[in-house]
Amino acid sequence: MRKENPRLPNTELCAKLISIENINEAIAKVKKNKGSSGIDKMNVCELEAYVHEHLDEIRSRILARTYRPKAVRRVEIPKDNGKTRMLGIPTVLDRMIQQAVVQVITPLFEPTFSDYSYGYRPGKSAEDAVRQAQTYIAEGYRFVVDMDLSKFFDTVNHDKLMGMVDETLPDKDIRRLIFSFLKSGVMDNGVKVDTDIGTPQGGVISPLLSNIYLTPFAKEMEKRGVKYIVYADDIQLFAKSMMASYRIKDNAIKYLEKKLKLQINKEKTKVGKANGAKILGFVFQTRGKKFEDGSIKVGRCVPRSKSFEKLKARIREITKRNRGVSLSMVISQLNSLIRGWINYYARSSIKSKLTEIMQWMRRRVRQYAYKLWKTSKNRKHQLRLLGIEEWKIKRVKCSSRSYWKMAGVMNRYITNNIITENFGLIDGVQLYVERNEKSKLKDKETQEINFLEKQRKLELEGKALFEDDYYYFNYIRFIC
Repeated sequence: MRKENPRLPNTELCAKLISIENINEAIAKVKKNKGSSGIDKMNVCELEAYVHEHLDEIRSRILARTYRPKAVRRVEIPKDNGKTRMLGIPTVLDRMIQQAVVQVITPLFEPTFSDYSYGYRPGKSAEDAVRQAQTYIAEGYRFVVDMDLSKFFDTVNHDKLMGMVDETLPDKDIRRLIFSFLKSGVMDNGVKVDTDIGTPQGGVISPLLSNIYLTPFAKEMEKRGVKYIVYADDIQLFAKSMMASYRIKDNAIKYLEKKLKLQINKEKTKVGKANGAKILGFVFQTRGKKFEDGSIKVGRCVPRSKSFEKLKARIREITKRNRGVSLSMVISQLNSLIRGWINYYARSSIKSKLTEIMQWMRRRVRQYAYKLWKTSKNRKHQLRLLGIEEWKIKRVKCSSRSYWKMAGVMNRYITNNIITENFGLIDGVQLYVERNEKSKLKDKETQEINFLEKQRKLELEGKALFEDDYYYFNYIRFIC
């Protein structure tokens, strides 16, 4: 560090934080993510003009350590179980500064994180976490401990968190800025409430801070030889026996409560078999198998039934007949929904179920179009525009008031190809097949990497490839 000067950055990291390139990148990401306004009512469309007009003032306040974030706006989001989740929405200016901080400190903290922590990290995703869980199950870890952290983001201890931040982050200006975000307070019904613990769930910086806070736990599990995956506040621990799983659960609860001061919902923290376990929206149905050459074929998984129900409910909402929006808007929203849903669940086995949903969704699109075209004359005109032969049009009666019935009749005229090519609706089944193939290729690449790493480790220890493997003895017993 140079001699502290409130007019100049004390480190290169701080200089990078307030650089125009970093600020512009942060503005672009905040605008892309959209989101609601904070307590000052400023929306994302006004952010860029405001920042460039007051850029020198913002920089000077950061350097002089006088920048004070505004209190976050408290919002209640309904959950599937009927309860609500508390979110804190910072102002767009505070979100931009948080994003700028995240961009410069993420490269510092990434090397300190566990390889089995997957939440909100560059190059990692929920799909990677599910793949790792399937690998554990295929390796013989038949039991899963599903840890339930009660209100994790609201119970993070500030002193412990800042101690972890101080170990890796040398810049005092950025550390003070992070601390000010933690202490910004919450505006609840017009009254500001101080925040002595917790990091607001909804802030841009909160996912990174959650990864920092749970890193000691992940390292402790590695030290004890426990197989695990962490995705934000979702923690799953894997064991080969029921007795081991209960021992692992008790030790994990003790560490999280005493060392990290977190609250564990012991009623929802459960031990169960891997078959039927629910992790990150997936249900594992088979254990997979391990071959004699060390390669692993992971088992089958499917989305939870609630995921299908929520998908269909959202499709119903988008294709509601009396929405009063254009057909192109409906198609655009459906494409966005289907593409995002399939990208998340691509590695699961859903082809037959997805085929049914796509058939049902296309019929709802036909129903929406039939209702939108209103009159019999206009409906026949629209069919002509789609290239339907005149003799076919004359055979259909386009005046029925049963829209769902007529949607089935329109299936003969508005075919799947017309809906795809003319209306622009994506083929969800084809998209799933492509993404599923990519996921399988990634599985093979991951297994090859894991196999080579294990082989190299055992060679360094002077052991045979399967000498320490439970499945090796079962294999020898089988062939003998």
